[in-house]
Amino acid sequence: MKKQQDLQNSKEIKLSDIKPILSRTDLKGTIKYCNKYFQEISGYSENELIGAPHNIIRHPDMPKVIFKLMWERLKQQQDILAVVKNLSKSGDYYWVTTLFETKYHPFTKAPEGYLALRKAAPKKAVEAVIPLYQKLVEIENNEGVSASEDYLYNFLREQNKDYDTYMKDLVNYKGFIAKFFEGMSKMFT
Repeated sequence: MKKQQDLQNSKEIKLSDIKPILSRTDLKGTIKYCNKYFQEISGYSENELIGAPHNIIRHPDMPKVIFKLMWERLKQQQDILAVVKNLSKSGDYYWVTTLFETKYHPFTKAPEGYLALRKAAPKKAVEAVIPLYQKLVEIENNEGVSASEDYLYNFLREQNKDYDTYMKDLVNYKGFIAKFFEGMSKMFT
């Protein structure tokens, strides 16, 4: 992981509006598949990514509570949408809208892993989550993840939204965006 001082000089990687970033993991989050665009953007080779924990790209600006919520949902076999700041091998970063979903064995129907479908996050969504994520990280550093989770749920109550509605509204998850994720999901079933 890059040192914090190195990250201060990092720059944002501009993502394609049409190319998806895809990965599949096992049930523990170990990468089993990654597409070429994921390799290109992350700066890691396929050999470096396959077998690595997916948190190899976790940016320290991301609140732990978002991943806590993600794992809780996935373990209940529920999909989750999130705006995520990822870290490349070079120390640069990129913002994505990510749909995480459980994938099932075709015959036994037992969960066998997770699919992460990503596309460039809308600028307005990034602008909206930056102050929220900064506050959540600050709370986690001072009071822990439980306090951060309390803050997040209070924030959502003030918005009169649950997490899913908040995220879908933020990324305008309808029309083309919804069709994009639905289409990608069907391709990787």
